[in-house]
Amino acid sequence: EGGTARMEGLQLFEMSEREMCRVRGGRMAMIFQEPGLSLNPVMTVGQQITEGLSLHRAGRVSTRHSDVGLKPDLHQRCIELLDQVGIPDAARRANEYPFQLSGGMKQRVMIAMALAGDPRLLIADEPTTALDVTIQAQVLQLLRETQEQNGMALLLITHDLGVVAENAHRVGVMYAGQLVEQASRAQLFSQPLHPYTQKLFAALPGAARAGQTLSAIPGNVPPLGSIQQGCRFAPRCDRAWGLCREQTPEWTEVDGKGVRCHLYAADAAESGKGEERRADATPGGALSPFSLSPSLLIVEDLQVHFPIHKGLLQRVVGQVKAVDGVSLSIAGGRTLALVGESGCGKTTLGKALLRLIPATAGSVRFAGNELIGTRASRAALQMVFQDPYASLNPKMRVAEILEEGMSALNIGADGAARQAHIDELLERVGLARDSKWRYPHEFSGGQRQRIAIARALAVSPRLLICDEPTSALDVSVQAQILNLLKSLQDELGLSYLFITHNLAVVEYLAHEVCVMYLGRIVERGSTADVMRAPLHPYTRALLSAVPRIDGGGRVYIKLEGDLPSPANPPAGCHFAPRCPQAMAVCATDYPGVSQAGEEGHSVHCHLYPRATI
Repeated sequence: EGGTARMEGLQLFEMSEREMCRVRGGRMAMIFQEPGLSLNPVMTVGQQITEGLSLHRAGRVSTRHSDVGLKPDLHQRCIELLDQVGIPDAARRANEYPFQLSGGMKQRVMIAMALAGDPRLLIADEPTTALDVTIQAQVLQLLRETQEQNGMALLLITHDLGVVAENAHRVGVMYAGQLVEQASRAQLFSQPLHPYTQKLFAALPGAARAGQTLSAIPGNVPPLGSIQQGCRFAPRCDRAWGLCREQTPEWTEVDGKGVRCHLYAADAAESGKGEERRADATPGGALSPFSLSPSLLIVEDLQVHFPIHKGLLQRVVGQVKAVDGVSLSIAGGRTLALVGESGCGKTTLGKALLRLIPATAGSVRFAGNELIGTRASRAALQMVFQDPYASLNPKMRVAEILEEGMSALNIGADGAARQAHIDELLERVGLARDSKWRYPHEFSGGQRQRIAIARALAVSPRLLICDEPTSALDVSVQAQILNLLKSLQDELGLSYLFITHNLAVVEYLAHEVCVMYLGRIVERGSTADVMRAPLHPYTRALLSAVPRIDGGGRVYIKLEGDLPSPANPPAGCHFAPRCPQAMAVCATDYPGVSQAGEEGHSVHCHLYPRATI
């Protein structure tokens, strides 16, 4: 409705739709967050790339048919683009459909499509949010290399401050539709000015804050347009005063940085309110002693195989070995983190423990009782799912959602007792009692995840299986959920199996870590041991792929290829085809377990003898 946008002399907001069609995909291109939803499922990869080439290059051709009908120069350019973004066997992949590609390959195809028009500006909207750390590192490295080769500008939209620290030259911070701070990367990370920016940094989890309560931002982002005057962050700012609620702050230049905050206006600076302060994490109470109780959950050689059927008679011709001989244990009041790439079997393992999917073989004992084949202990194990938007029934009120599990497992003497328990649950997870009469769509993402946690707690479990519970949340809301999980563990003595690929969250929340690769545990140990002294080459590669905000150098270990199919795992060590340290024995024999010291740090790798390291 206002403002201007200029690009190489063009007034973009004054151009007609026909004129903008020549700009989109040409001078300016965009890649989206979810490549699976952005690619056309009924067109081959080659057809989708050449569609853009035909629009922005001479020689418009039809891409509705096979590649045989494509102009040779366009088809060759398509293969060159796929090769440029690192897709192996590009000529064959050009004839494949999106469903035949992995998540990382789909995002590479999206980048190739964006590059088809030789853009001067590439807008990347959360390009790595849906990817695990290794694929994220590959995609970000590809964007950097492409930028160096083509000299294009890159607008990177993300909420991952680690990604910002390693990829941006300048940074703009937005809040409620308004730019509140802008500075060079070095300036922003060394001395953030706006209270909102400071609180974002204070909300980051990590090993240094493992004994503290994260400084989450209270409240929620206001609906756009709801604040007509004053600073939009004022209702959530602990440094706001009367002027912040009465007058919209002007853009202020401070030492080459820009900020929209009354703290840095001339009058505020003279009164002393403009003194810059960093918001640090609020120290939490002393951590409760680690539980010395025996293992609450013991898993031995658990297997979950899915049969592959083929032919008219649907004969079984193979097995997808999603979980292939996993053993682990969790003590009462402890958190075990399960990390690994997407597709390695983490979620399948969690669902198998709850018997949401049947186990093929193995033993699962909970509090001394065998769980395989029984439902007796189902109330004692509950799950918090990744997506709070999809895991709650949109047609049920919160009270009905929380009561559903209690009714199914006959918990609570009567309806009145259950309603009283629901009120207690809502207060425990930080929601008002009257929230129970509302529907899920009336809540924010963080509030929905609180409801999901309350639903899991409704049947008084002893173990929660948390499947990526914070991956869909921004930094501040993530801090709120992590604080809640930590306080519930201290208060109720809960145990957590925390499935994630966010290693900063692992360092903050977990006591022990298991690293999973292609259905098997390859390394396990205390969080400190695994994070600071990793043994397995795969663990080292995972840690090397994590972006850092501290400016410290890291040596990125690039893994070649993609995760193999669990339907046809490699012989010997499953990681051998991608391992930079593989030996001849790795291709034939699966390594046994080697112990590192006396603290339970173990690894499956031929690099270490089968004895105490």
